[in-house]
Amino acid sequence: MNIPSPEEIRAVVANLKGRWRPLVLTAIFTGLRASELRGLRWFDVDLKNAQLTVSQRADRFNTIGQPKSESGQRTLPLPPIVVNTLREWKLTCPKGERDLVFPNGAGGIENLSNILTRGLAPAMIAAGVVTKHGKAKYTGLHALRHFYASWCINRSKDGGLELPLKVVQHRLGHSSIQMTSDVYGHLFPRGDDGAELAAAQKVLLG
Repeated sequence: MNIPSPEEIRAVVANLKGRWRPLVLTAIFTGLRASELRGLRWFDVDLKNAQLTVSQRADRFNTIGQPKSESGQRTLPLPPIVVNTLREWKLTCPKGERDLVFPNGAGGIENLSNILTRGLAPAMIAAGVVTKHGKAKYTGLHALRHFYASWCINRSKDGGLELPLKVVQHRLGHSSIQMTSDVYGHLFPRGDDGAELAAAQKVLLG
């Protein structure tokens, strides 16, 4: 699995510009699927309480429908950088009858190819997150979803959220905890880490 590193994410964030900045930031810090981002409505974004709810998605045919599964409908917390960016973006966001957060210029559903070629790839290239041939290192939004999963799982001392597996399942909208474990189980800290065991013993026994 190809997961962007924290250093790469920091570089990308620093190089996000214009209408793509709020979309990519939201992808990085919520782990939403591309279809969920494209179908997200302002109605489902609660900036006051710093959270958003996934209640619909836009498929590859630009058809609005329900999330992939019942567990796909979920409410997620938003960090300050996303809240502040969305608050600014809302003032200039193109208006449309669908009330989309990340619409195209006419207020309709944005094409995924535009997001990737005009938004994500240029930001990666500007950030130096590239292949040896100078192309964007990560070609899809799913890489940002993988980063979000790793951020949720990583230990707090390493800059992660250190969330339990069940919470990570909910955040990602997986239909089963087994799916989350199969895909991301290798990222959870090993239970036989000697240094961690020694530290825990010291806390317990003094």
